[in-house]
Amino acid sequence: MKHRGLSIAGLTVAVLAVSAHSSFAGGPVDKGTTETDTSTGLADNKLYAAISYDTSKNGSGSSVGPVSVTGSSWTPPACWLAPRWTAKQFEKQTENEYKQVSTDPNQPEYARHATYDFRQMYKDGEYKNYNLDKQDEGMWWGAVENPNAPILERTACNATLPFWAENGETPKVKNAISPEILAGLAYEQIKVPGTKVKLAPDGTTKVNLPTWAWLDKGMFKPVSVTASITAPGLNMQATTVAKPVSLKLQPGTEDAHTYPGSGECAINNDGAIGEPYAQGKANETPPCGIEYLRSSGDGTFNLQATVTWQITWTGTGDTGGDLPDGTFGNNQAVTVQEIQAVNR
Repeated sequence: MKHRGLSIAGLTVAVLAVSAHSSFAGGPVDKGTTETDTSTGLADNKLYAAISYDTSKNGSGSSVGPVSVTGSSWTPPACWLAPRWTAKQFEKQTENEYKQVSTDPNQPEYARHATYDFRQMYKDGEYKNYNLDKQDEGMWWGAVENPNAPILERTACNATLPFWAENGETPKVKNAISPEILAGLAYEQIKVPGTKVKLAPDGTTKVNLPTWAWLDKGMFKPVSVTASITAPGLNMQATTVAKPVSLKLQPGTEDAHTYPGSGECAINNDGAIGEPYAQGKANETPPCGIEYLRSSGDGTFNLQATVTWQITWTGTGDTGGDLPDGTFGNNQAVTVQEIQAVNR
């Protein structure tokens, strides 16, 4: 089985041919935290090449948001190759597009030639009559773009022209859909809760007075999204899990100390972060907190509280591994006042 790539000479044909089939592209579409979300389907109501997302174990609430990749240049997949058409669908689409271009007097000559060459490849060239005689034995594979990716990156897979693969075959081509690609797409759909920390004193604190910071247990627990794709001979999925591991405090001014000194507060075994302030602990050092060294004047300091999430995945065929950590946080205003001395 040959899986044709493109030379520079064939670039014009590729751009025209692949872009002409873009109406079939299915990509990740976030539709909220329903039990199963399904991206745009294909012709004849077939969901070939569509990625389905189970977000029932995702984060919820008004303050949820996506994690940002940290410490890595990794990004979710921008495109991939997947089964997209039956033989009949591919024939119909290609013939319709050939007819439209060849009969349009406004089309330039090079476009007519490119469309003709593309049609011939699948009708009377490398393939015969669109493999209609193998209708039930395989699928036509093609490029699928991630609409959330930058346009120059998501078109990278278009350098591979549509090719035939038998049902159950895993094509050995770059960017062919895989559990790892699905895991990356699930990463993009992860939602985690916001991180507004509780403070004591609350609202207004004093210069040189340790401010305790904490998040109650149960607020932060692992969340997950499962991405899957199903087509004749292909049933593949991957589950991406985000586990909270630490809280980072940034006071909003250099005139402050954090507790601990790194500003990284570990998550306790019960899922809580830090320790709630209790009466009588005013002179103690908080396990997680801040001490401001100057007043915020007539304004406030912008305290940033960011949770780091450890990301892992497991998938079809006993696959799995680690993905880059992600972060998500919130800002909250803190007023810091000077301690007023009392003159007698």
